[in-house]
Amino acid sequence: MMIGGKILYFRRLTSTNDLARELAIQGEEEGTVIVADEQTAGRGTKGRIWYSAFSLGLYASIILRPKRMTLSLLPLAMGLACREALNEAFNLEVVLKWPNDLIINKRKLGGLLLESSFSGGFPTYAIFGLGLNLNHEANDFPEEIRERAISLRQVCGRKIDREAILNLLWPKINFWYQTFLQGRDAEIIASFERGHLYSRGEEVSVVLNGREIIGQFDGFTHDGALRLTTGRTILTITTGEINSKK
Repeated sequence: MMIGGKILYFRRLTSTNDLARELAIQGEEEGTVIVADEQTAGRGTKGRIWYSAFSLGLYASIILRPKRMTLSLLPLAMGLACREALNEAFNLEVVLKWPNDLIINKRKLGGLLLESSFSGGFPTYAIFGLGLNLNHEANDFPEEIRERAISLRQVCGRKIDREAILNLLWPKINFWYQTFLQGRDAEIIASFERGHLYSRGEEVSVVLNGREIIGQFDGFTHDGALRLTTGRTILTITTGEINSKK
C-alpha cells in the first residue's frame, strides 16, 4: 500500500506514535497513517514534549516496514520529503536542521521523530512521526518556545488547510521513502546537505551529553552522521543538537 492510502483520524490521542506502534505490533500494514487533532503527550526527540494544541497543527505518524538493516538515513529522507512539499506548495524556503527539524526564518516550523523495533538485525517496523505548526498565532505557543517556534499561518498570512497539506505530502514521502529503500544513499545525503540550515565551513556548536563542542560543519557521512572539524580533528557525531555560533 502506498503511504497515505489508509488514514485513521482521531480527535485526541496521547501520541500518534504510541497508537501507530500498537497497530504495527498488531500487524497493521505499511503505509497506514494516524492523524490526531490533538496530542496530550506528544513527543519530540530526547524525551522532549511536543506542544500539540487542538486543531492548530498537523500531528501524524506513519507505519513503515523498511527492508533495510540500517535506518539512519530514513529521518533525513523524510525530512527532505516534508521540505520539498512545503517549499513547492507555498513558495517558501524551509530548510533542514540535522537531524530532524524543519526551519524557516531561523525558527522551528516542525519536527520529525523516528521510532523503530528490530528482530534478527532487521526492523519489524518503523514509526515516522511528524509535527508541523500550521495555524498557530504567536500567543498560541507556550511562552518558553514563542521566540523559537513559527507556524505556516504566521509565514503565509492565511489559514492553512490540514488536509491539503497531507495531500501534498504523500507523493513526496513516497518518493523519498522509495529512494531510501533502493539504497540511493548518496542522493539522500547530497540533497540533505543542499537543504541544510548550515553550510560547510560554518562555525557551529554541538551539544553532546551536556558538553558543548565547537567546530566547523563539514557535511555528513555516508550513513547520515554529522562531521565536525575541530582543529586537525574531524569528529563524527551520530546524535546531538547543532546550533550556529554566529
